[in-house]
Amino acid sequence: MDKDWMVLLQQQNQLSKVLETNLITEKFGLVLSGQEAQLLLDERKNTLQEQKRVEFGEGILPKIIYEFCDSQYLDQSNYVQTLLRLQEIFYLYKNEMQDEITDDELLHFMKEQYETICCGDLEYLEGTCLNIFAQAIRAGYDGHRSTDGRGEYEKLDEVTRWDHELYMEALRELCWR
Repeated sequence: MDKDWMVLLQQQNQLSKVLETNLITEKFGLVLSGQEAQLLLDERKNTLQEQKRVEFGEGILPKIIYEFCDSQYLDQSNYVQTLLRLQEIFYLYKNEMQDEITDDELLHFMKEQYETICCGDLEYLEGTCLNIFAQAIRAGYDGHRSTDGRGEYEKLDEVTRWDHELYMEALRELCWR
C-alpha cells in the first residue's frame, strides 16, 4: 500500500510540473489542460518502456516544453501532438546516441534544426538531421560539447543549401539586365 501511495504522489508531482509550464507557455498562446498533460505523461511512460529507458524525477517533458514553446511552428492546434512526437524523438535519439550527449545538448540541437533546416517538419528532424547527428556521435564526434549542441548541423550536413545573399545578388543582376 505504501508503494502505491508513493507512485501516486510521484505522478501527481509530475503532472503539477507539466501544468506549471503553462505559466510561461501561455505567453505564446500555448496551454495544456489537465487531460492533455496526463496524456503526455501516459505516453511518456509508454515511450520509456518502448525505448527500454528509465527516468527519474520530473522527466524531460517540461524541458521539451520550455525549449520549444517559442517556436514559430507551434500553435494551440498542433501543440499536444507536436509535444508527443518530440518526446518520442528525444528518447529514441538518446538511445541512438548511446547517451553520449546530454539532455540539454540534444534539446538545443533539436530545437535549432526544427526552427531552421526542418521548418517545423518533425519527419525531417527525425529521419535526416538527427540521424546524421547520431551517426557522427556514434563515430566519436564530440564538437557538440563546446557548443552545447548549437551550430553543429552545418558541420555535418551533406546537402548543399542555397545562400540567401547569393540568391539576392543573382536576382539583382537579372533585374538590371
